[in-house]
Amino acid sequence: MRAIEASDLRKAYKGGVVALDGLSFEVEAGTIFGLLGPNGAGKSTTVKILTTLSRADSGEARVTGLDVVRDADRVRRAIGVVGQRPGLDPEATGRENLEMQAEFYGLVGSERRERVTELLDRLGLADAGGRLAKTYSGGMQRRLDVALGLVHRPKVLFLDEPTTGLDPEVRGDLWREIERLARDDEMTILLTTHYLEEADRLASALAIVDRGRIVAEGTPDELKSELRGDTVQVELSEPANGDASMAVRRLAGVSELSVDGKLLRARVDNGAAAVPSIVTALERDGLSVASATIARPSLDDVYLRHAGRSFEEADAETDNARKEAA
Repeated sequence: MRAIEASDLRKAYKGGVVALDGLSFEVEAGTIFGLLGPNGAGKSTTVKILTTLSRADSGEARVTGLDVVRDADRVRRAIGVVGQRPGLDPEATGRENLEMQAEFYGLVGSERRERVTELLDRLGLADAGGRLAKTYSGGMQRRLDVALGLVHRPKVLFLDEPTTGLDPEVRGDLWREIERLARDDEMTILLTTHYLEEADRLASALAIVDRGRIVAEGTPDELKSELRGDTVQVELSEPANGDASMAVRRLAGVSELSVDGKLLRARVDNGAAAVPSIVTALERDGLSVASATIARPSLDDVYLRHAGRSFEEADAETDNARKEAA
């Protein structure tokens, strides 16, 4: 059974900014599906459409078999949503936040009390349930947000950049809870993220989004297995985009070459054998090498192949565009 179906979704905002450009994907029930992409790729717009908070200009979408436009009310009852911004009331306690959410979904009396207590225990907030939410740390507020999305036992949970801004330890705790929800509760989870490690760790299947379109789709291992050989990354002492590219491009066995300032990346058949030749070629052209590393294919390499730029370059491009617009 497919829990989520998106077909040819298109969405543009004022000024001609295209957020979605024919985006399509499907999510099997009971799985964690990742939408992976840099900031501005269209991930949050997709979530807004699937959760009935926005309408696509064209295309169709269904969640638990329900059309998100014609059956919007029923869709809202079937889903939980944890957005990028906190949905809690900072002036209420953790328990009060959950009780208000439970009441909204029709839970009353002992059923409501038991569900709230269960969620406080599950998310590690039992001792803080009586404190105002504004006194919580960032990680605790995020866990309370997740609890709010789970109150009514949704069939599908949408997590939009759930760990942004969290420290590594708190992020790891939340990852374990997300895995438990899918495994023990058999919940379908759609996770948007721009963290490569997060997508690799959590998603049983994922789609890589760039400029509002799906550029690659599959399991993390399937996507990485498409790339043979190794990735070589060389840090130069000084920026040298054009010169570095020319020096390395003429070497045999080098492909998918990209240079961004001081950083050079390339695909090679055998990293250990290729690094000395690359370093020699660069230094022969007067370019000083600070360091060189070899790695197995990563999701960043997958993104680079399909989008023609690295995640870091894509994020920088989006940041620059936002600054210009401001």
